Amino acid sequence: MNQQIFRSKVAWLFGWVWLVFVAWNVWDLTRHGSMPSALIAGAALGVITALVFLLALRPAIVAEAGGVRIRNPLRNIYIPWSDVGEVLVTHSIIIESGHTTIRCWTPQATARERAKAARRAERGRKPVMEANVSKGEQAAAELLAGRTHADWVALQLTEMSVSRAAESSGETRVAWSPSSLAAVAAAVVLVVVTIVATI
Repeated sequence: MNQQIFRSKVAWLFGWVWLVFVAWNVWDLTRHGSMPSALIAGAALGVITALVFLLALRPAIVAEAGGVRIRNPLRNIYIPWSDVGEVLVTHSIIIESGHTTIRCWTPQATARERAKAARRAERGRKPVMEANVSKGEQAAAELLAGRTHADWVALQLTEMSVSRAAESSGETRVAWSPSSLAAVAAAVVLVVVTIVATI
């Protein structure tokens, strides 16, 4: 099984747009900036970029052959398929594994998405009058009616945990993320260097 990655596409797109914006600003600061304002602006960009990485680019749920890997802002969690219990959705996806409850950072079900899904479900209850809609398309629309992206991901994870339990490998692990800690450390260093250089 290839990896299947579930994440907020909006957050991921925002993160990459932000990186392009930062790259352009860093180029501009190195070409036209003057000290100490360029250093302060660079540090501010660095701190915000670390936050964007932690909150928008990094978080994901990765379904693998042996289990599911959850990348939250500061932690990596791995749960083998056989240990995946109930998968719930509140405003976020919650995976129960034995006595451990894992809250996934992304994708989340916002109040706006819930309202949109409820409207879709209401429309789905009305009979479809269009002649060009196939039974398959109508069945797919009914399946998605009332569900958010987070609900759909939770359903996928539940199905995978049942069908792939025999392929499970390893044990449940929760660990700090090295890349997250490096991003936080880099932001702190930037702030300290800027303060020292501007005193």
